[in-house]
Amino acid sequence: MSLSLPTAWRIARRDLNARFKGLRLLLVCIFLGTAALAAIGTLTNAIARELESSGQELLGGDLEVEVWQRDLRDDERTALGQYGTISSGYRMQAMASTPNAAAPIELKAVDAKWPMFGTLVLTDGRSVSAPRGNDAWIAQTALERLGIEVGDTFTVGTAPLRVAGIIQDEPDRLSEGFQLGPTIIVAQDIPAQAGLLEPGALYQSKHRIAFADPERDPAAVEEALTDAFPTAGFDIRTRDRASPGADRFVRQMSDFLTLVGLAALVIAGIGIAGGVSSYLDQRRSSIATLKVLGATSGDIVRIYAMQIGVAALAGSAAGLAAGVLVTPLLASALQGLLPVQSGFIIAPGALLLAASYGLLVAFAFAAAPLLRARTFPAMALMRSGIVPLARDKRAILATGVGLAAICALALLTTDQPLLSGGFLIGAGGALLLLAGLGWVIRTLARRLPRPRNPLLRSALANIHRPGAPIGSLVTALGFGLAAFVLLAAVQSAIDGNIAQRVPKAAPDYFVLDVPPAKEPRFFELIQKEFPKAQIRTVPTMRGAVLAYGAKTQLVRVADLEEIPEGAWALRGERGLTYADTLPEGNRVIEGAWWSPFHNGEPLVSVDADFARAVGLEVGDYLTIGILGVERTARVANLREIDWESMGFNFALVFSRNAISDAPHNLSATIDLPEGADTAARGRLLRALVQDMPSSSVIEVGGILVEARKLLEQVSLATLAAAAVTVLAGLAVLMGAIAAARASRTYDTVMLRVLGASRRQILLLQLAEYSLLAGVLALVALGLGVGLAWVVITQLFEFDWLPDWGEVLGVLGLGIAVVMAFALAGSLPLLRAKPAQALREL
Repeated sequence: MSLSLPTAWRIARRDLNARFKGLRLLLVCIFLGTAALAAIGTLTNAIARELESSGQELLGGDLEVEVWQRDLRDDERTALGQYGTISSGYRMQAMASTPNAAAPIELKAVDAKWPMFGTLVLTDGRSVSAPRGNDAWIAQTALERLGIEVGDTFTVGTAPLRVAGIIQDEPDRLSEGFQLGPTIIVAQDIPAQAGLLEPGALYQSKHRIAFADPERDPAAVEEALTDAFPTAGFDIRTRDRASPGADRFVRQMSDFLTLVGLAALVIAGIGIAGGVSSYLDQRRSSIATLKVLGATSGDIVRIYAMQIGVAALAGSAAGLAAGVLVTPLLASALQGLLPVQSGFIIAPGALLLAASYGLLVAFAFAAAPLLRARTFPAMALMRSGIVPLARDKRAILATGVGLAAICALALLTTDQPLLSGGFLIGAGGALLLLAGLGWVIRTLARRLPRPRNPLLRSALANIHRPGAPIGSLVTALGFGLAAFVLLAAVQSAIDGNIAQRVPKAAPDYFVLDVPPAKEPRFFELIQKEFPKAQIRTVPTMRGAVLAYGAKTQLVRVADLEEIPEGAWALRGERGLTYADTLPEGNRVIEGAWWSPFHNGEPLVSVDADFARAVGLEVGDYLTIGILGVERTARVANLREIDWESMGFNFALVFSRNAISDAPHNLSATIDLPEGADTAARGRLLRALVQDMPSSSVIEVGGILVEARKLLEQVSLATLAAAAVTVLAGLAVLMGAIAAARASRTYDTVMLRVLGASRRQILLLQLAEYSLLAGVLALVALGLGVGLAWVVITQLFEFDWLPDWGEVLGVLGLGIAVVMAFALAGSLPLLRAKPAQALREL
């Protein structure tokens, strides 16, 4: 007769240590995995909710229409006006100057209705709207660069302006994109007064709509405007995706962090299996006694499942609390990069999901050892120290059901099922690989010749002897070392992207809107201060791809329901140029370049990656719109572009006769000699402002500083997340060593009875773990590097630039940690009393 549930619980509660002695590994593993997923889910949900709820404020309206190098036509403005109130303005790069200083800035011209949502706050505490007359709201960094104060005057283009206040909080800053200079906000008519809106100038006109009907669907309005003006080159955003860059970053970080959490749980599952096995092994006498007293196999399962369940619930609860507590720290690390609330955030859905993962992992990995103890008779349990428990086929089914539930939950709750599914398949493959490797190591150890050295001979025998926990040790060591490699490879690859690529290839300045007629004077001004400067100029204009494909079957971009993956050049207007010769850093891989001053059919050269994304081939046609005029050219060749050069790279390069008659200016890059004088740099900027007030200079150094800060924030978040995996790996590793230590008490006692010294026993343990760690180092290197490559290249879309010396050094550190743990785990064996240990067998 089976025990009632209250009776089973009473026995379980009495046997369960208040400090969870014996179940601490299970507790720690579930805690780490649940805490990681709780923090990840809470943070990403909070950011996504903030982006969604603050979409109007972040965008500055319900819908935004952006167009390059022109304002809206009357019919376009009328069409927008039927949906609600319009607030218009301009965005452009410009130069601000005083008699003694000059600084590149981002000029933001707004009308009297701005901001329609949110509030602009100045450092003096005032909440203001658009500036009036020649007043300007100015960023602190611009103020410092120009060496002026509130009330002073400065010049942008040819327009004199007065500093009326310093910007503290700009409501729509996030939606404006990556900043190429400090912001200066002026009235809408200032750019025209400053001569910055001449034909060919690179500027954006932005028009934001606050819907008269708040319930109107922004997506439907976007579709209607696209259908009404398919060739206008509109770049439209809605409040639902106010900041596509932030959305994309949140999605990438969420995917990465979720994979980290799943990895921590996979590793935790291994620790749970080992911890429960070790715990039940310590309780084998109690289990045997219960069976002798009449307890059924079902009673055994209920009693110990209750204990394991209590530990799992405690670990999950602690993990959820830790996840909520750590979220404010993660949020503070991302402030300025993403909109996220400060303080504690509670996301019930994310916490429920994290708890579900933790409990499912506990069930899946604890089922096998629990069911193995369930089916054995009392005497077999008492002798299990020397006669290992056999496997139970039903345990395989229970574990399979648990793992299937985990996979289903992961696939149903992710935005990228292919990515999560691929990771789960990879994790399963890694487990099978390590399990197979354990079998191979055991087989090879059995067949290898016996070494003459007795320590090595005993170490080799420990690997293949009956009952040796080689499978759990190989799995724990493999994942533990792989976690070290993952951390080092991801961190060093991000550092490589920060430090190696961009600074080496970047020019000192980008210059926009150089009038073609003043190109000789532009060269003269630069070479006067820096005779050895390298200068490159290219014609620059903006246009949108309207159609592409075979001449008789052109695909209209406006008719596409979804932009193909990788076809970024179809989104809005893009930079265009024309050239007589192949641009530097480009390589023709299909077709041929046209002859200089080509005078036949208009031609275009297309980026090979973009061509593959949309199915373009040499001989097909491409239609673009420039300032509302359609132009069609034949694809003459496909190019491979070195995008890392940070020069002027264009996806579309046309022959001169295709687009050179459209209004345009020149853009330029300037490479100064190494160690260029700072005073000479200042004189050059002031001379350019004086001679070419409509031109704007972008200092690449400032861009690199901002990019470096962003990447360092990403690096910090990645380091913190990957550290969870390492901690889980260390916990599992310690648990596996502790479990192996328990099974070797008898061996150690027998060796001591036969005269082995303490030093010899320690050397024996170190030799065994050295053999295993040496074999597993290469496997761990492959696993860790493979996962790091996916994270860096597929999730973050960075270059694969790991520091192999650092990776190998960290792997060596991991092996040293394994040796230290093995040594620490062996010390209690030396304190075992032979008489007592033999009586307990």
